[in-house]
Amino acid sequence: MENDICKKGSSISRNSSVGYYYQQRLEGVPFKWEIQPGTPINTQPVGIVPPISPPPAMLSRSFPKPYISVEEPKHFAFPSKLKLRNWKHIRCKRYFSRLTNKMADEQEIRRHLVLTKPFSLEDEKDSEHTASNVIRRILSLLKNVRPGSDLTNFQLPPQLNLPKSQLQCYGEMIYSFNGQDLLGECSRRELPIERLKSVVTWNISKLRPVIFGQAPYNPVIGETHHVSNGPINVLIEQVSHHPPVSALQATHEKEDIDVTWIQCFIPKFRGAYVEIEVKGKRVMKLRRRKETYDMTQPRLVIRLLPVPRADWAGKIKIKCPETDLEAELHLISDSFIERLKGNNNRSIKGKISQSSSGNKLYDIFGQWDRTVMVKNVKTGELEVIYNANENISGLKPPTVKNLQEVMKTESAMVWSEVSEGILKKDWERAREAKKAVEEKQRESLKEREASGESWIPKYFSVVKDWDCIPRQHVVPRAPLVITEAQGDIVNRFQDSKIVTIA
Repeated sequence: MENDICKKGSSISRNSSVGYYYQQRLEGVPFKWEIQPGTPINTQPVGIVPPISPPPAMLSRSFPKPYISVEEPKHFAFPSKLKLRNWKHIRCKRYFSRLTNKMADEQEIRRHLVLTKPFSLEDEKDSEHTASNVIRRILSLLKNVRPGSDLTNFQLPPQLNLPKSQLQCYGEMIYSFNGQDLLGECSRRELPIERLKSVVTWNISKLRPVIFGQAPYNPVIGETHHVSNGPINVLIEQVSHHPPVSALQATHEKEDIDVTWIQCFIPKFRGAYVEIEVKGKRVMKLRRRKETYDMTQPRLVIRLLPVPRADWAGKIKIKCPETDLEAELHLISDSFIERLKGNNNRSIKGKISQSSSGNKLYDIFGQWDRTVMVKNVKTGELEVIYNANENISGLKPPTVKNLQEVMKTESAMVWSEVSEGILKKDWERAREAKKAVEEKQRESLKEREASGESWIPKYFSVVKDWDCIPRQHVVPRAPLVITEAQGDIVNRFQDSKIVTIA
């Protein structure tokens, strides 16, 4: 019993759930082998271990010594001899330095990219500039200018500038629209006469209201503007400064349409008004239809007296040699004589006819800021071909899709400091920023003249007398796009008229 308590198979063990049990004896030891302390139960055989020969110290000499390479890999940016804490310090410092520089660069781009909302049809009524104050300032600037003088090099103060470049105004005529894609419609129509009517409609949609007493910036040479709206991609470049020539190319990805504008504004003072003549060419190519449409451009009349106003006037002629069809539009300006004739404000009249015979097919009439209709001469059928409220109201500004692809020559970036000064009505800042842009252009001109170099446009080839052709077959997608949802991207200023990327 006494020797069986701690045996392996005992019913009472130390791990029993009822506790631990111990048995006591008053004398002796529990096991016989413990009578002699220090004596093992089973005696091990005694043997002599021979000494190691040769000793370990001698053996270690024959082993190769460990090799530590001190050569640093080429891609490793830190010296290996630096202490760990110094290495960590330098690594963290360089990492945060790169991160800070990257954030600073992006912030610089955002801060220097100011995009403005296109002038919509409804904005004309809400203009903050009163005619009386503006006309007084304009007359004071023109008091020493003789009638008939060329105003191309006339410098305007920032108070009379729109916060955008002339290139942006050109581009907005094509990429800023609401509702139907009128440019794509020019090629989608099956009949030639229907395609010409669509080209007429698209040309009417290019007429936009003009703010009296405010003008955009004169673009600097090399300045660009690149925007996409759906399948329409627009790229504009200032190819010359004297004379101020702008070249525009717009392509429609789905319908394979190419539009080229080469134009130069020549403003002249006529005493009671300023007339801005537009020279150059406008060509639309429907590549899928193998048709080319040549278009002329109207002139802009800014009346100072008796009623201050700015309107489009003159004649627009559209001709397609392949279909033997042409259209002619007359824009009626808001003058006293036209009022006596019974012509309404901003009225438009014209016709569509066959080029070879001169037979009139349609009459065109209406107001380009309201609705325009055509009347079939044979059947008398009326058709509304254009509704201004559906096409040029509620226009939206471009938003930035890819900051890294925005060119440094982008108009919204070149004139950003000036535009910010105008938006905040900080006229001194705007004046200094405008002066800085103009001085930079003069310095670049001096450097080219000193080296004997001539300016070569990047996206257009000059043929003769500043007649340009695009260098690329299609315009690529732009980093600035027209989108529907913009609330999370932009901040709006001056009751939704100006949009600034921040």
